[in-house]
Amino acid sequence: MKKKNCASDTTCYVDYAFKRIGGKYKGRILWYLGYYKLMRYNEIEKVITDATAKMLTQTLRELEEDRLITRKVYPVVPPKVEYQLTDTGKELLPFIDHLIVWAQQQVEKEQLSALCNKQPLQPS
Repeated sequence: MKKKNCASDTTCYVDYAFKRIGGKYKGRILWYLGYYKLMRYNEIEKVITDATAKMLTQTLRELEEDRLITRKVYPVVPPKVEYQLTDTGKELLPFIDHLIVWAQQQVEKEQLSALCNKQPLQPS
């Protein structure tokens, strides 16, 4: 009988990792939280423009369940919610940086710069 653990529904370590960070929005959310350190929901919504409110909320909940981000709710009206990376989430930042470098090299190599000219927003 197979022993159950937190990764029992994965087939390997790569599968485990991508179940936690894969998806259309998770990488960008992690990158922005790493860059800005602390963001409110509406700030995340402004930089992840292609996500619906439902998908963004679902993605943030998944990242929180996977203990990659924390969510702090303030008891005020209107509601104030802040998100930031956990220590585990911060450990992913160097890997995201490596992916960015790899992607830039591939875009240049395949001459796709006209298709991929969107850079993540930087603070003004």
